[in-house]
Amino acid sequence: MENIIERIYADAMKDLASATDSEAIDRLATQYLGRKGSITQFLRNISKLPAAERPQAGKRANEIKRSLEEAFQKAQACSKEASKAVTDRIDVSLPGRMPARGSLHPITQITNRICDIFSQMGFDVVEGPEVESDYYNFEALNIPKNHPARDMQDTFYVSDNVVLRTHTSPTQPRVMEKQQPPVRIIAPGKVYRCDSDLTHTPMFHQVEGLLVDRKVSFSDLKGTLTAFIHRMFDDQTTLRFRPSFFPFTEPSAEVDIRCVICRGKGCRVCSHTGWLEVLGSGMVHPAVFENVGYDTSRYTGFAFGMGVERIAMLKYGIDDIRRYFDNDYRFLSQF
Repeated sequence: MENIIERIYADAMKDLASATDSEAIDRLATQYLGRKGSITQFLRNISKLPAAERPQAGKRANEIKRSLEEAFQKAQACSKEASKAVTDRIDVSLPGRMPARGSLHPITQITNRICDIFSQMGFDVVEGPEVESDYYNFEALNIPKNHPARDMQDTFYVSDNVVLRTHTSPTQPRVMEKQQPPVRIIAPGKVYRCDSDLTHTPMFHQVEGLLVDRKVSFSDLKGTLTAFIHRMFDDQTTLRFRPSFFPFTEPSAEVDIRCVICRGKGCRVCSHTGWLEVLGSGMVHPAVFENVGYDTSRYTGFAFGMGVERIAMLKYGIDDIRRYFDNDYRFLSQF
Protein backbone atom coordinates (compact mmCIF):
# COMPACT_ATOMS: atom_id res chain seq x y z
CA MET A 1 0.00 0.00 0.00
CA GLU A 2 2.92 2.30 0.77
CA ASN A 3 4.28 1.74 -2.74
CA ILE A 4 0.95 2.94 -4.20
CA ILE A 5 1.03 6.34 -2.45
CA GLU A 6 4.67 6.85 -3.37
CA ARG A 7 3.91 6.06 -7.00
CA ILE A 8 1.03 8.54 -6.97
CA TYR A 9 3.37 11.21 -5.63
CA ALA A 10 6.03 10.46 -8.24
CA ASP A 11 3.46 10.59 -11.08
CA ALA A 12 2.03 13.88 -9.78
CA MET A 13 5.42 15.57 -9.64
CA LYS A 14 6.32 14.28 -13.10
CA ASP A 15 3.06 15.58 -14.58
CA LEU A 16 3.46 18.92 -12.78
CA ALA A 17 6.94 19.38 -14.24
CA SER A 18 5.52 19.09 -17.75
CA ALA A 19 2.54 21.46 -17.18
CA THR A 20 2.86 24.53 -19.45
CA ASP A 21 0.18 26.90 -18.19
CA SER A 22 -2.22 27.68 -15.35
CA GLU A 23 -5.05 25.65 -16.86
CA ALA A 24 -2.90 22.52 -17.03
CA ILE A 25 -1.83 22.97 -13.38
CA ASP A 26 -5.48 23.35 -12.32
CA ARG A 27 -6.39 20.12 -14.14
CA LEU A 28 -3.58 18.25 -12.39
CA ALA A 29 -4.61 19.64 -9.00
CA THR A 30 -8.13 18.31 -9.58
CA GLN A 31 -6.78 14.99 -10.85
CA TYR A 32 -4.67 14.34 -7.73
CA LEU A 33 -6.24 16.43 -4.96
CA GLY A 34 -9.87 16.86 -6.00
CA ARG A 35 -12.87 15.08 -4.46
CA LYS A 36 -12.37 12.19 -6.83
CA GLY A 37 -8.60 12.61 -7.07
CA SER A 38 -5.99 9.90 -6.51
CA ILE A 39 -4.90 11.07 -3.06
CA THR A 40 -8.51 11.44 -1.86
CA GLN A 41 -9.37 7.95 -3.05
CA PHE A 42 -6.31 6.53 -1.32
CA LEU A 43 -7.29 8.14 1.99
CA ARG A 44 -10.82 6.74 1.71
CA ASN A 45 -9.48 3.20 1.19
CA ILE A 46 -7.15 3.21 4.22
CA SER A 47 -9.89 1.59 6.32
CA LYS A 48 -9.50 -1.54 4.22
CA LEU A 49 -5.89 -1.99 5.34
CA PRO A 50 -4.86 -4.16 8.29
CA ALA A 51 -5.16 -2.20 11.55
CA ALA A 52 -1.38 -2.23 12.08
CA GLU A 53 -0.68 -0.51 8.71
CA ARG A 54 -3.36 2.17 8.87
CA PRO A 55 -1.50 4.79 11.03
CA GLN A 56 1.64 4.76 8.93
CA ALA A 57 -0.26 4.78 5.61
CA GLY A 58 -2.52 7.67 6.76
CA LYS A 59 0.43 9.71 8.01
CA ARG A 60 2.36 9.28 4.77
CA ALA A 61 -0.69 10.02 2.61
CA ASN A 62 -1.33 13.32 4.46
CA GLU A 63 2.32 14.31 4.15
CA ILE A 64 2.22 13.73 0.41
CA LYS A 65 -1.08 15.59 0.14
CA ARG A 66 0.39 18.68 1.85
CA SER A 67 3.54 18.44 -0.24
CA LEU A 68 1.52 18.28 -3.47
CA GLU A 69 -0.70 21.22 -2.41
CA GLU A 70 2.41 23.36 -1.83
CA ALA A 71 3.93 22.22 -5.12
CA PHE A 72 0.76 23.07 -7.08
CA GLN A 73 0.43 26.51 -5.40
CA LYS A 74 4.06 27.34 -6.14
CA ALA A 75 3.73 26.20 -9.76
CA GLN A 76 0.55 28.28 -10.18
CA ALA A 77 2.26 31.41 -8.79
CA CYS A 78 5.24 30.94 -11.11
CA SER A 79 2.94 30.50 -14.08
CA LYS A 80 1.06 33.76 -13.32
CA GLU A 81 4.30 35.70 -12.95
CA ALA A 82 5.56 34.39 -16.26
CA SER A 83 2.28 35.30 -17.95
CA LYS A 84 2.38 38.83 -16.51
CA ALA A 85 5.96 39.31 -17.69
CA VAL A 86 4.94 38.38 -21.24
CA THR A 87 1.95 40.74 -21.09
CA ASP A 88 4.02 43.67 -19.76
CA ARG A 89 6.86 43.16 -22.18
CA ILE A 90 7.23 45.84 -24.86
CA ASP A 91 7.41 44.47 -28.35
CA VAL A 92 9.70 46.95 -30.10
CA SER A 93 8.82 45.44 -33.47
CA LEU A 94 5.21 46.66 -33.25
CA PRO A 95 4.31 49.91 -35.07
CA GLY A 96 4.08 52.91 -32.72
CA ARG A 97 0.78 54.27 -31.48
CA MET A 98 0.49 57.91 -32.48
CA PRO A 99 -0.93 60.07 -29.65
CA ALA A 100 -4.01 62.13 -30.41
CA ARG A 101 -2.97 65.63 -31.46
CA GLY A 102 -4.83 68.73 -30.39
CA SER A 103 -5.18 71.85 -32.53
CA LEU A 104 -6.14 75.47 -32.18
CA HIS A 105 -9.81 76.46 -32.36
CA PRO A 106 -10.77 77.81 -35.82
CA ILE A 107 -11.45 81.25 -34.29
CA THR A 108 -7.93 81.31 -32.83
CA GLN A 109 -6.45 80.14 -36.13
CA ILE A 110 -8.18 82.90 -38.10
CA THR A 111 -7.27 85.54 -35.49
CA ASN A 112 -3.63 84.49 -35.72
CA ARG A 113 -3.80 84.53 -39.51
CA ILE A 114 -5.24 88.06 -39.58
CA CYS A 115 -2.58 89.29 -37.17
CA ASP A 116 0.17 87.60 -39.20
CA ILE A 117 -0.96 89.28 -42.43
CA PHE A 118 -1.05 92.76 -40.90
CA SER A 119 2.16 92.19 -38.94
CA GLN A 120 3.91 91.57 -42.26
CA MET A 121 2.57 94.98 -43.36
CA GLY A 122 4.21 96.66 -40.37
CA PHE A 123 1.34 96.68 -37.87
CA ASP A 124 1.97 95.98 -34.17
CA VAL A 125 -0.40 93.66 -32.27
CA VAL A 126 -1.81 95.29 -29.10
CA GLU A 127 -4.50 94.35 -26.59
CA GLY A 128 -6.81 96.26 -24.27
CA PRO A 129 -9.10 95.50 -21.31
CA GLU A 130 -12.41 93.74 -21.88
CA VAL A 131 -14.01 95.63 -18.99
CA GLU A 132 -13.78 99.17 -20.28
CA SER A 133 -14.68 102.69 -19.16
CA ASP A 134 -17.54 104.49 -20.88
CA TYR A 135 -15.08 107.17 -21.93
CA TYR A 136 -12.80 104.91 -23.98
CA ASN A 137 -15.61 102.73 -25.31
CA PHE A 138 -17.75 105.67 -26.46
CA GLU A 139 -16.76 109.27 -25.72
CA ALA A 140 -13.15 109.14 -26.90
CA LEU A 141 -14.47 107.64 -30.16
CA ASN A 142 -16.80 110.58 -30.84
CA ILE A 143 -19.86 108.91 -29.27
CA PRO A 144 -20.82 111.26 -26.38
CA LYS A 145 -23.57 110.45 -23.89
CA ASN A 146 -27.08 110.46 -25.37
CA HIS A 147 -25.61 110.22 -28.89
CA PRO A 148 -27.95 108.25 -31.21
CA ALA A 149 -25.03 106.06 -32.31
CA ARG A 150 -25.05 104.37 -28.90
CA ASP A 151 -28.26 102.68 -29.97
CA MET A 152 -26.25 100.86 -32.67
CA GLN A 153 -24.60 98.76 -29.97
CA ASP A 154 -26.59 97.00 -27.23
CA THR A 155 -24.24 97.37 -24.28
CA PHE A 156 -23.65 95.36 -21.10
CA TYR A 157 -23.23 97.93 -18.31
CA VAL A 158 -21.22 96.97 -15.24
CA SER A 159 -22.00 100.37 -13.68
CA ASP A 160 -22.95 103.82 -14.97
CA ASN A 161 -19.46 104.46 -16.33
CA VAL A 162 -18.09 100.92 -16.78
CA VAL A 163 -19.08 98.56 -19.59
CA LEU A 164 -18.08 95.30 -21.23
CA ARG A 165 -16.46 96.67 -24.37
CA THR A 166 -18.72 96.54 -27.41
CA HIS A 167 -15.80 96.65 -29.87
CA THR A 168 -12.02 96.59 -29.78
CA SER A 169 -11.91 100.25 -30.93
CA PRO A 170 -11.15 101.57 -27.37
CA THR A 171 -7.62 100.29 -27.97
CA GLN A 172 -7.16 103.14 -30.49
CA PRO A 173 -7.39 106.13 -28.08
CA ARG A 174 -5.50 104.19 -25.39
CA VAL A 175 -2.54 103.71 -27.74
CA MET A 176 -2.70 107.20 -29.28
CA GLU A 177 -2.65 108.85 -25.85
CA LYS A 178 0.72 107.25 -25.16
CA GLN A 179 2.30 107.42 -28.61
CA GLN A 180 2.83 110.10 -31.22
CA PRO A 181 2.44 109.19 -34.91
CA PRO A 182 3.29 107.14 -36.82
CA VAL A 183 0.91 104.55 -35.33
CA ARG A 184 0.23 101.17 -36.91
CA ILE A 185 -1.66 98.75 -34.69
CA ILE A 186 -3.90 95.72 -34.95
CA ALA A 187 -6.05 94.88 -31.89
CA PRO A 188 -7.68 91.42 -31.61
CA GLY A 189 -9.96 90.43 -28.75
CA LYS A 190 -13.35 89.48 -27.34
CA VAL A 191 -16.26 91.93 -27.38
CA TYR A 192 -19.72 91.83 -25.83
CA ARG A 193 -23.18 92.96 -26.93
CA CYS A 194 -26.72 92.18 -25.81
CA ASP A 195 -27.61 90.57 -29.14
CA SER A 196 -30.18 87.82 -28.70
CA ASP A 197 -31.22 86.77 -32.22
CA LEU A 198 -30.38 83.56 -34.03
CA THR A 199 -27.44 85.01 -36.00
CA HIS A 200 -25.54 86.69 -33.14
CA THR A 201 -23.95 85.72 -29.85
CA PRO A 202 -23.48 87.93 -26.75
CA MET A 203 -19.71 87.36 -26.93
CA PHE A 204 -17.76 87.33 -30.17
CA HIS A 205 -14.33 88.28 -31.53
CA GLN A 206 -13.15 91.33 -33.42
CA VAL A 207 -9.93 92.60 -34.89
CA GLU A 208 -9.48 96.37 -35.07
CA GLY A 209 -6.85 98.14 -37.16
CA LEU A 210 -5.51 101.70 -37.05
CA LEU A 211 -2.89 103.55 -39.09
CA VAL A 212 -1.98 107.21 -38.43
CA ASP A 213 0.76 109.15 -40.20
CA ARG A 214 1.31 112.13 -42.49
CA LYS A 215 -0.58 112.18 -45.79
CA VAL A 216 -2.55 108.98 -45.17
CA SER A 217 -5.40 108.82 -47.68
CA PHE A 218 -8.45 106.74 -48.48
CA SER A 219 -6.41 105.17 -51.28
CA ASP A 220 -4.02 103.81 -48.63
CA LEU A 221 -7.00 102.28 -46.83
CA LYS A 222 -8.29 100.65 -50.02
CA GLY A 223 -4.87 99.31 -50.94
CA THR A 224 -4.26 97.88 -47.45
CA LEU A 225 -7.63 96.13 -47.23
CA THR A 226 -7.42 94.85 -50.81
CA ALA A 227 -4.05 93.28 -50.01
CA PHE A 228 -5.50 91.75 -46.84
CA ILE A 229 -8.53 90.23 -48.62
CA HIS A 230 -6.33 88.72 -51.31
CA ARG A 231 -3.99 87.24 -48.67
CA MET A 232 -6.84 85.90 -46.55
CA PHE A 233 -8.82 84.35 -49.43
CA ASP A 234 -7.19 84.47 -52.88
CA ASP A 235 -6.19 86.88 -55.63
CA GLN A 236 -9.42 86.20 -57.51
CA THR A 237 -11.62 87.54 -54.69
CA THR A 238 -13.21 90.82 -55.79
CA LEU A 239 -14.13 93.47 -53.22
CA ARG A 240 -16.10 96.68 -53.20
CA PHE A 241 -16.41 99.67 -50.85
CA ARG A 242 -19.93 100.84 -49.96
CA PRO A 243 -20.59 104.22 -48.28
CA SER A 244 -21.66 103.78 -44.68
CA PHE A 245 -21.65 105.55 -41.29
CA PHE A 246 -19.51 105.11 -38.19
CA PRO A 247 -19.23 107.92 -35.63
CA PHE A 248 -15.45 107.57 -35.33
CA THR A 249 -14.64 107.61 -39.08
CA GLU A 250 -15.49 110.05 -41.87
CA PRO A 251 -15.85 109.12 -44.65
CA SER A 252 -16.85 105.55 -43.78
CA ALA A 253 -17.27 102.45 -45.90
CA GLU A 254 -18.44 98.87 -45.58
CA VAL A 255 -16.28 96.38 -47.45
CA ASP A 256 -17.98 93.55 -49.33
CA ILE A 257 -16.32 90.66 -51.11
CA ARG A 258 -17.61 88.60 -53.98
CA CYS A 259 -19.26 85.53 -52.43
CA VAL A 260 -16.59 82.89 -51.91
CA ILE A 261 -19.23 80.14 -52.05
CA CYS A 262 -20.94 80.88 -55.38
CA ARG A 263 -18.36 83.29 -56.86
CA GLY A 264 -21.02 85.97 -57.32
CA LYS A 265 -23.67 83.83 -58.99
CA GLY A 266 -26.03 84.08 -56.01
CA CYS A 267 -26.67 81.55 -53.28
CA ARG A 268 -28.31 81.17 -49.86
CA VAL A 269 -25.16 82.33 -48.05
CA CYS A 270 -25.06 85.71 -49.85
CA SER A 271 -28.88 86.02 -49.98
CA HIS A 272 -28.57 85.69 -53.76
CA THR A 273 -26.83 89.07 -54.07
CA GLY A 274 -23.41 87.70 -54.94
CA TRP A 275 -21.76 89.84 -52.22
CA LEU A 276 -20.85 89.34 -48.57
CA GLU A 277 -20.10 92.08 -46.03
CA VAL A 278 -16.82 91.37 -44.21
CA LEU A 279 -15.69 94.55 -42.42
CA GLY A 280 -16.22 98.25 -41.75
CA SER A 281 -13.65 100.97 -42.37
CA GLY A 282 -13.05 104.68 -42.86
CA MET A 283 -10.78 107.66 -42.31
CA VAL A 284 -10.37 108.49 -38.63
CA HIS A 285 -12.70 111.33 -37.58
CA PRO A 286 -10.86 114.56 -36.60
CA ALA A 287 -12.78 114.59 -33.29
CA VAL A 288 -11.03 111.33 -32.29
CA PHE A 289 -7.64 112.91 -32.97
CA GLU A 290 -8.59 115.99 -30.95
CA ASN A 291 -9.54 113.78 -27.98
CA VAL A 292 -6.03 112.32 -27.88
CA GLY A 293 -4.15 115.53 -28.66
CA TYR A 294 -3.14 114.83 -32.27
CA ASP A 295 -2.70 117.76 -34.66
CA THR A 296 -5.38 117.25 -37.32
CA SER A 297 -3.58 119.62 -39.69
CA ARG A 298 -0.53 117.36 -39.75
CA TYR A 299 -1.89 113.82 -39.36
CA THR A 300 -4.56 111.70 -40.96
CA GLY A 301 -5.32 108.04 -40.57
CA PHE A 302 -7.65 105.17 -41.30
CA ALA A 303 -9.27 102.50 -39.16
CA PHE A 304 -11.09 99.25 -39.86
CA GLY A 305 -12.70 96.44 -37.91
CA MET A 306 -13.91 92.94 -38.69
CA GLY A 307 -15.69 90.07 -36.97
CA VAL A 308 -13.46 87.00 -36.75
CA GLU A 309 -16.41 84.58 -36.73
CA ARG A 310 -17.62 85.90 -40.08
CA ILE A 311 -14.17 85.65 -41.67
CA ALA A 312 -13.78 82.09 -40.35
CA MET A 313 -17.20 81.07 -41.68
CA LEU A 314 -16.29 82.31 -45.15
CA LYS A 315 -12.77 80.88 -45.04
CA TYR A 316 -13.81 77.39 -43.91
CA GLY A 317 -17.36 77.21 -45.31
CA ILE A 318 -19.01 77.01 -41.85
CA ASP A 319 -22.78 77.46 -42.12
CA ASP A 320 -23.83 77.78 -38.46
CA ILE A 321 -22.25 80.12 -35.89
CA ARG A 322 -23.31 77.80 -33.05
CA ARG A 323 -20.69 75.25 -34.13
CA TYR A 324 -18.01 77.49 -32.64
CA PHE A 325 -19.45 76.92 -29.16
CA ASP A 326 -20.67 73.29 -29.31
CA ASN A 327 -17.22 71.82 -28.53
CA ASP A 328 -18.04 68.95 -30.89
CA TYR A 329 -14.81 67.03 -31.49
CA ARG A 330 -16.01 65.91 -34.93
CA PHE A 331 -16.19 69.56 -35.96
CA LEU A 332 -13.06 70.81 -34.22
CA SER A 333 -10.88 67.91 -35.44
CA GLN A 334 -11.28 69.17 -39.02
CA PHE A 335 -9.08 72.15 -38.18
